[in-house]
Amino acid sequence: MSDSRARFGRIALGVLIVGLAFHNLVMAELWDAGVHGSSLDVAAAWKDVLLAAALVVALLSARTLPLGTWADRLALAYAVVVLVYWLLPQGWLDGGATQRGELFAARHHLIPVAAYFFGRLLVLTPISWRRLSLLLAAVAVALALLGLADVYLVSLQWWRDSGVPGWFGEQLGLAYNGLSGLPENWVFNTGDENNPIRRLVSTFLSPLATAYVLVIVLLYLVARRRTWWTVTAAAIAYAGLLWTHTRAAYLALALGLVVLAAAQRRWLPVALAAASLVVGVAFVKAFPHIGPSTSYTQAELVFLRAQGQKTPGVSDDPLSAGDASTASHLRNLRAGLRVVVHHPQGFGLGNAGVNASRTGVRVKAGESTYTEIGVDTGALGLLAFCGWLVAVLVLLWRRSAWLSAAWASMLAIGIQTDVIGVHWIAYVLFAFAGVAIGGGLPHDDAEA
Repeated sequence: MSDSRARFGRIALGVLIVGLAFHNLVMAELWDAGVHGSSLDVAAAWKDVLLAAALVVALLSARTLPLGTWADRLALAYAVVVLVYWLLPQGWLDGGATQRGELFAARHHLIPVAAYFFGRLLVLTPISWRRLSLLLAAVAVALALLGLADVYLVSLQWWRDSGVPGWFGEQLGLAYNGLSGLPENWVFNTGDENNPIRRLVSTFLSPLATAYVLVIVLLYLVARRRTWWTVTAAAIAYAGLLWTHTRAAYLALALGLVVLAAAQRRWLPVALAAASLVVGVAFVKAFPHIGPSTSYTQAELVFLRAQGQKTPGVSDDPLSAGDASTASHLRNLRAGLRVVVHHPQGFGLGNAGVNASRTGVRVKAGESTYTEIGVDTGALGLLAFCGWLVAVLVLLWRRSAWLSAAWASMLAIGIQTDVIGVHWIAYVLFAFAGVAIGGGLPHDDAEA
């Protein structure tokens, strides 16, 4: 790749690392400023245009698509299956998706493939890698500090009156009824109507997306040799992770640390994993007493009481398998697995997850990455996708301990969450995986 084209790719990756972390907040502010409809859709497409341009520039320089590994071939096979299912008439598969929903789903499935091949063609110099490393750490620190400042200094009413409800509800078509148009998971319901607790959502406007990105960067910081700035950044990022109150992320971090320990053949990450689990459990128990308290409006209380009557017997203990969140995840996972098993041919793109919800279509499976892919692309697409992810993990094991750990963590999180629906992960993590597999990740002092 020529110097100018390679430089464009490196800059594009840096812009995606930072820009995607602030994307939702900026879009909500634009909505609040009066930018709505197609105009805001165009603005929100900046990330897709940038990735497409970077991939095209890389392909023009390389003159070929890299297909030298099984990971490459399975990525391409998965993309082909997605395209075939996009072309198949919905009626053939008993699907009910709209053309708009199919388009959303095609983009959702193909972005990780495009990011992966972009990374495969990108080579990072030691200088560019160090700069990107600093961006990763800076993003994690910013997410934690801004999120902590928000939950303690900015009232929930300010957010109710902001552009966030409009961005999610009117622009994206995601109906949130329990918190005046804000996502319900912004608040941890303690069971006490007078003491709901704010969760850290930061610039992602989501505790889950924020938590998953913090896990990835924390694993990177632990993988490096310890310096004053890596330890400081890790401490701040870990505090932010705790305040997201995302138990799946706590478990994913512990899993990632164990994988990191195995990849680097050192015991410190194992000790950190054990310590993190202990701290996580203690924090979950203490959170209702030390977390930033907020309050519900009367309309929200009416809605929540009605919802509570529909799900009697749900535990308020966050460490119980019967609490509302865990019960919901397990219920959705079981339902999605049943659908995939009984309808292995799939229903066609746009029948699962957020893409179905946004377009008013009955959601045949939600939350889990794997059940959503099984619904959209059938068993064939699911097999290609899972094969691709496993092949990537095998190759990363020989090339990057950090990415091996981060990849394993995201594979685990994908069981209960649409992990590729988190844009930062779909673009950035998949691109870095491609870079590492392509041999474009410098072997300097990045890892211990």
